[in-house]
Amino acid sequence: MCGLAGFLTARTGHGSAAGALRAMGGALSHRGPDDSGEWQDPDAGIGLAHRRLSIIDTSSAGHQPMVSGQLVIAFNGEIYNYRRLREELVADGYRFRGDSDTEVLLRLIEVHGVEAALSRCHGMFALALWDRAHRRLCLARDRFGEKPLYVAVLGETLLFGSELAALRTHPHWIGKISRHALHLYFRHNCVPQPLTVYENVFQVGPGEVVSAHLDRGRPCLRQSEYWNADEVWRAAGATPSETAPAELVDEFIDRAGEVVERQMIADVPLGAFLSGGIDSSLVVALMQEHAARPIRTFTIGFTEDAFNEAEYARRVAGHLGTDHTEIFLSASEARDLIPELPRIYGEPFADSSQLPSLLVSRVTRQQVTVALSGDGGDEFYGGYTRYPETVENWRRISQRPGALRQAAWRCAQVAPDGLVTALNGITGGRWDIAKGEGAKLRVMDRLAYDTATTLPAYYLNVMSFWKDRCRLVRGAGVGPDPEEPLAGLFGDADDPLRWMMFRDSQRYMNDDILTKVDRAAMRYSLETRAPLLDHDLARFAWGVPTPVHFHDGRGKWILRQALARYLPGDLIDRPKMGFAIPLGNWLRTDLREWAEDLLEPKRLREEGWLDEKQVRARWIYHINGDDRYALALWSVLMFQAWLRVTGARA
Repeated sequence: MCGLAGFLTARTGHGSAAGALRAMGGALSHRGPDDSGEWQDPDAGIGLAHRRLSIIDTSSAGHQPMVSGQLVIAFNGEIYNYRRLREELVADGYRFRGDSDTEVLLRLIEVHGVEAALSRCHGMFALALWDRAHRRLCLARDRFGEKPLYVAVLGETLLFGSELAALRTHPHWIGKISRHALHLYFRHNCVPQPLTVYENVFQVGPGEVVSAHLDRGRPCLRQSEYWNADEVWRAAGATPSETAPAELVDEFIDRAGEVVERQMIADVPLGAFLSGGIDSSLVVALMQEHAARPIRTFTIGFTEDAFNEAEYARRVAGHLGTDHTEIFLSASEARDLIPELPRIYGEPFADSSQLPSLLVSRVTRQQVTVALSGDGGDEFYGGYTRYPETVENWRRISQRPGALRQAAWRCAQVAPDGLVTALNGITGGRWDIAKGEGAKLRVMDRLAYDTATTLPAYYLNVMSFWKDRCRLVRGAGVGPDPEEPLAGLFGDADDPLRWMMFRDSQRYMNDDILTKVDRAAMRYSLETRAPLLDHDLARFAWGVPTPVHFHDGRGKWILRQALARYLPGDLIDRPKMGFAIPLGNWLRTDLREWAEDLLEPKRLREEGWLDEKQVRARWIYHINGDDRYALALWSVLMFQAWLRVTGARA
């Protein structure tokens, strides 16, 4: 695991290019503390910087940027099947200086080209490749976006890097906040890719290759794909597996076991995150099956019982025989981490489980350099309870005329004092809510849900944190919504459960979960790996008929049946808890002073980004004892904290 950065520019005379490269690489030192390197060709206007976290072949033979013939590469990630690929290349007469996967990838690209080479790789990665002969830059990313890669096109200069912090160090950097991206941030609690919080800055998409060259003094870009998740998902659905459910469980165990064994390759200490839930427990069980000694496992707990899974993780670890470490997160420790969040995530990011993710990464890194996780289990195997709940709620709501529901919403916006009356009008008087500001907010949210005219639109409302974000962000314009292509994949005859799972694998997992884990772990130079995101295993999951995923009325049937081979039933069949923190209570107690400062109405008004009345109404509602808006308020607090660090103004 590493960090990469660089530029392609036609501009000269703006300071030292070598100094700019060192600064860009220096901003990523936490991603690669073991080695650093820069490479540039001033005549071509190209520069590459690299920071190395040595995992495979820790010798100097793995130093980057790596040069071979006409190609120069800066690579971040792991190619898990690199040894098999290396054997094939050796059989064809190629020789290697060292044993790194980067050198294998570079040779593979020389032989097959970028897209064909990447299509043969199992891995997580981001890379920058410079072709000296054709003066062409290629930027690429793994199939599910586990590793980040940002690109900024700023006039005559193209900047790229593993984190926005690297781009911001360059003298040509211009960072203008996009109000449209901010508008979407408050819907999702993260900025949906490929957008970023800045105008003219984007992320390379999963499975995508972006080629760039200078044309008449300006960067010219072309995008292509070596993997298209939509096509793979549709193909898997067109020919679903006809294998008996019990045999599918056997097939999953065989496939997942091979993936886990492949991802355990490392020349440094390795362990795993263990929450005690199904996904991480299954990954650890498979790891232990392929290990010669107890796997080191790590979990986080809370003093509040409603949020604490440490007991379950401890029992799982004891049953599997792992070398287990647990730590507990208190409000005071959370408060100490909060000032670092804007710098760690680079742009507004508001999944509150970022705090325990950071702490467990910090403790894990004290003992190991690589940790496997269970990420992906919910999205590929139907783990979220919201899936069947959404289908049932939509069935009920869609029975009421959409025109009437939308009319009630418009009426509510014009006459807020009539909100309760409007809601009672469309629900037959079932909502007996007391009048008051809190009631108005609750009813407005209820009406916002009901404006949807399709299941994808309704599910987007389910996944939204600020329902009325149009009134929250001042001056937010209409722009492209990354949700639209996915909504277009859903037809009247489609399986809603299957569609929601796929939607989350492309949006929620990519924008939120993987971003959270990557930044938290790399803050402490810890590499994380997610076996359930292997693309062949994903194709298998997409080919499993939905009734099998929800075989007994609950999701994750295959994973639960597989885990039953390793654990007793009482450690499997229990309510899902997730990785949440007691945020609502903390904001009213230990974190209240910090929050009050950031949410001060005069401050919000002068900054000019948000409607202070919308924020204040929800804050008052929260401090009066209801946690309904805790996550929505956290998104405002994370944006405000980010503004304070960056000094951005309207």
